[in-house]
Amino acid sequence: IELSEGSGLTWVASLKKKGLRNEVVFMTENPDLQTALQVIRVGAADLIFKPVRLEQILKSISACLEKDSTIRRNDLMREKVDTAKFQDTMIGFSDAVVECFRLIERIAPSQSVVLIEGETGTGKELAARSIHKLSGRSGPFVPLNCVSIPQELFESELFGHTRGAFTGANADREGLFQHAQRGTVFLDEISEMPVAMQAKLLRVLEERCVRPVGSDREIATDARVIAATNRELLGEVNAGRFRQDLFYRLEAVTLRIPTLRERRDDVLLLAEHFIDTFARQTGTPPATLEREHIDKLLAYDWPGNIRELKNMMERFVLFGAFPDDLFNRDAAAPAATRTFPKDWSLEAVERAHILSVLEAVKGNKSEAARRLGVSRKTLERKLHRWEQRQGGFEQRLVS
Repeated sequence: IELSEGSGLTWVASLKKKGLRNEVVFMTENPDLQTALQVIRVGAADLIFKPVRLEQILKSISACLEKDSTIRRNDLMREKVDTAKFQDTMIGFSDAVVECFRLIERIAPSQSVVLIEGETGTGKELAARSIHKLSGRSGPFVPLNCVSIPQELFESELFGHTRGAFTGANADREGLFQHAQRGTVFLDEISEMPVAMQAKLLRVLEERCVRPVGSDREIATDARVIAATNRELLGEVNAGRFRQDLFYRLEAVTLRIPTLRERRDDVLLLAEHFIDTFARQTGTPPATLEREHIDKLLAYDWPGNIRELKNMMERFVLFGAFPDDLFNRDAAAPAATRTFPKDWSLEAVERAHILSVLEAVKGNKSEAARRLGVSRKTLERKLHRWEQRQGGFEQRLVS
C-alpha cells in the first residue's frame, strides 16, 4: 500500500481506469476496517496481513484464478432457480462450502458408497440429499436415523420381513432397501448401528442383495448407500464398537462437512435465509439485523453449528432480539475501528460491510452505493456474483 513513489491504492485505481482487469493483492501491517474498505473500493482481489508467508501468497493467487474460473463456469450454467426447493439444498459461498459443492458434483454420478463426516448440526443430511439429486437416480431418497431404531427391529426395518417371521408380523413388509430401489438409502449416525447389523450391512454392500427376516430367498437391490456420522469412526473401530471391514468399505469415498466456525463467511447469508424463511412461515415482516446483532453473530463460535443458528433466527423473528446470556463474548468494537479475523478473505470483509450498509439504508441500493463510494452498477455486480456462486450449484440440484 505504501510505495516509495506514492500510494499503491492510487496506482491500482489508475489501472482500473485504463481498463486493465488484472487481479491485485495488497499487503499491510494494519488490518483495520478503514484500510480494508480502501482496498475494496479500488477493486483489489485480496488483502494479506504482514508478516507474509509464501503459502499465503500462493493461496491468494490460487483464489484469484479460481474466482475467474467460477465466474466463467457460472455464466455458462446460469438458469433461474426454483426457490421452492431452496431449503432442501446446502447454501453458502465460503471456500469450505464451495469445496464441498465441488466434491458433491464429482461423486454424485457414481454408484459408490459415501461416508459423510461432520459435527452435529452441520447439514450432513442436506449434503446427502444434494448427492442424491445430482446422481440422476430415479428412485426415492430414504433416510433412517440409526439412533431411533430399537436393536431388535433393525434388520426388519432395513430388509423387511415375511408374515409370521416374529410375533406381531401379521403381513409381509418391505424394508427400506426395497423401498429405495434405484434410489438412495441414507443411514444417519451409522456409528449407532448394532455390531451384528453392521456385518449384515457389509454383506448387502458387497453382494447387492437383501434377505427379509423369515425369508429363504434374497432380493436384488439397486439402492445406493450414503452413511453419516458425527463421531470419529476409526476411534469406534479401536474401541470395538464398529467393524473394521465395514469402516474400510465406507471410507473409500468420504465427504467432510465443515463446521460453521470454519465457514464464518456464510453466517450472515444463512441468518438472512432463515429470517426470510421463518418470516414467510409466520406471516410477519422480516426482522432486521442491526450492527450489534451482526457483530455478535460473526464473533460467536456456534458449537451447535447451522442447527443452532437456525433456532436462534427463529427466536429472533419471533422476539426481535437475542437472549442476553447467549453470546459469552464482549461486544465488538465500533465498526470504524473493528478488526477482522486474520483467516478472513477480503471478499468476506467486503460482503459483511456491504450487507451492513444495505441494512442501514433499508435496502436502498443507490444510497448504499453512495455511502460505499462505488457506483450502483458496481454494487449490483458484486451482489449478483455472490448470488451466482451459490446459484450455479443450486440450479444443478433443481434442474
